[in-house]
Amino acid sequence: MTSLAHFEAIARSIRIPGEAVIDGKLVAGASGETFDNITPRNGRILNRVVRGGAAEIDAAVASGRRAFEDGSWRKLHYRDKKKTLLKLADLMEREIETFAVLESLDVGKPISNALGGDIPNAIRTLRYYAEALDKIYGEVGPEAPDRFSFAVHEPLGVIGAIVPWNFPLHMAMWKVAPALAMGNSVVLKPAEQSPLTALKLGELALQAGLPAGVLNVVPGLGAEAGKALALHNDVDMIAFTGSGAVGKLLMQYSGQSNLKRVSLELGGKSPHIIFADCPDLDRAATEAAWGIFYNSGQVCTAGSRLLVQEPIADDFLDRLIRISSKIVAGDPLEPATLSGAMVSEEQMKTALRYIETAKREGGALALGGSRTRTESGGFYVEPTVFDQVRPEATLAREEVFGPVLAVTRFKEPDDAIRIANDSNYGLAAGLWTKDIGLAHRAAREIRAGLVWVNGWDSCDITMPFGGFKQSGFGRDRSLHALHKYADLKSVSITF
Repeated sequence: MTSLAHFEAIARSIRIPGEAVIDGKLVAGASGETFDNITPRNGRILNRVVRGGAAEIDAAVASGRRAFEDGSWRKLHYRDKKKTLLKLADLMEREIETFAVLESLDVGKPISNALGGDIPNAIRTLRYYAEALDKIYGEVGPEAPDRFSFAVHEPLGVIGAIVPWNFPLHMAMWKVAPALAMGNSVVLKPAEQSPLTALKLGELALQAGLPAGVLNVVPGLGAEAGKALALHNDVDMIAFTGSGAVGKLLMQYSGQSNLKRVSLELGGKSPHIIFADCPDLDRAATEAAWGIFYNSGQVCTAGSRLLVQEPIADDFLDRLIRISSKIVAGDPLEPATLSGAMVSEEQMKTALRYIETAKREGGALALGGSRTRTESGGFYVEPTVFDQVRPEATLAREEVFGPVLAVTRFKEPDDAIRIANDSNYGLAAGLWTKDIGLAHRAAREIRAGLVWVNGWDSCDITMPFGGFKQSGFGRDRSLHALHKYADLKSVSITF
């Protein structure tokens, strides 16, 4: 296993990016303003990043529009598009340790997760869509004696991608890769908490041969750069992953501007249901623990509501606590670390506030509940478990986006399905049972975009990702995502 010293040496030697990528160049921004990029590893300033605003967004959108209209990317032969995207993937793989260290420092993620999961997944996503771009077919309409009709997919134009901080590069690639594959230009606005890997991506895209303006990366604050992008009258679509509150603003901005399309992947309060006939309690307990504590609970599909059938509840909770107690926060750059920091002091304080609320509302604290590693100066919270949480309690209804689990006990299967659906969200759900009939019925009746049976997060890039209700609309991943970035045009030729 590579050592802490190895990754610290990389951190000292690499150039930490801070400039925007606009029209094929690294730029310091029109105003020269920057913001402090703080690493949650120790609470210190990592670097200063361009504080993009309306001027930078205008320049990036204009560059994207020029590239789209001149056809330097849109009209490029699909073989050449594929070659360029695969070259970008190769460049990313060549610098995989640089990407991993940047992401670990930027968001407090364990280096083992960045190097073993997030960055390779981003590269695989890019390769998937590079290979898929020449496999999207149109349609031929029913024949008429004097007419030939067909439908084709055409790129939308300029796509604004606003992406979150929890999986910065991976989530960006879910949007950037299919949008580029369809022939669009993209303006990528990374979260202000995690701009580094997006900026590095923009630099490598130029090396890979993407024409100037095809991929622009503008860092900045959400209320400034993000708002300017969403209100821009020359942006054809906003693809967003983030909070429900921001998602609602983006829909308003669409209506206030040019009625641009909006695709929203929002929050979740995902139920993880353990029925009494669970086929493997130890495996289910392990997946339930990691389903909430992976990435310090900062996962939109986190299984933050654990519903356990009463006959096995005490036994299952004991197993869960035993596993969860071994998930100890550590230095993100230490390869043996299982759990890193929360992304910011603000996010840490939010998690701690929910913990105090759960105590006041009668939840039984079974594990954790405190800040940890305070001596580091970083933002760490212990894996925390509350038992006996009522379905109407705050912790069972609101998304914490932190390492806090609400355990609720139920009597009958129908009770679990009812509790699972009693939520404003509908992103993901999981259930464990040997009963194939119950599995089918529960999977169909639970209102969620993803349902996993006898596993958690058990799918990949080949399956669509998105939610029901206030978890948003539109789908990332799979071939379905390609269609999101295209218009369907009907052509009829009369003889």
